[in-house]
Amino acid sequence: MNVIPEVLNHFNVYNDSAKKLIGISGELELPEMEAITDTIEGSGVLGEIEDPVTGQFSSMKMKIPFATLYEDMFSIMNTTKPPQLTLRASMQCMDPSTGETGYYPVKIVVRGKASTSNMGKVVKGKKMEPEVELEILYIKIQINNKTVLELDKLNFKYVLNGVDMLAKIRSQC
Repeated sequence: MNVIPEVLNHFNVYNDSAKKLIGISGELELPEMEAITDTIEGSGVLGEIEDPVTGQFSSMKMKIPFATLYEDMFSIMNTTKPPQLTLRASMQCMDPSTGETGYYPVKIVVRGKASTSNMGKVVKGKKMEPEVELEILYIKIQINNKTVLELDKLNFKYVLNGVDMLAKIRSQC
């Protein structure tokens, strides 16, 4: 894809039954992926090296903010049946050779358990700003219909740009 990404033009969030969630605010912060590391030191190494352990990540959280208390918020709080949410977006881009504006799809699928639920605040004439925080168990990101990341913490799967990062490890265990 030889384009210059510009802005996320628009997005919607859907639950696992493909129903568009209502009341989500205009901003979602995606989870941070922090690799679990161990310190390598000793003979042959100058000092220390923090080395990431392939496929192992710390707790990943994602906050789903709502404008006000709404029924859809409570539908994702069930910790016995982790919701799967799909974010579908349109990325606006520019063709560098012509300057023309184009668009390509971005799809992000997450599954996680509600770890924190904040009911927000009550202020006359203002948004309440409640939110649900999910502990992410699964994430898949597709850009222009190509999977660039898939991490499934419960099923030992970590694929990056089409490469199964854990294939060799699985073959040895």
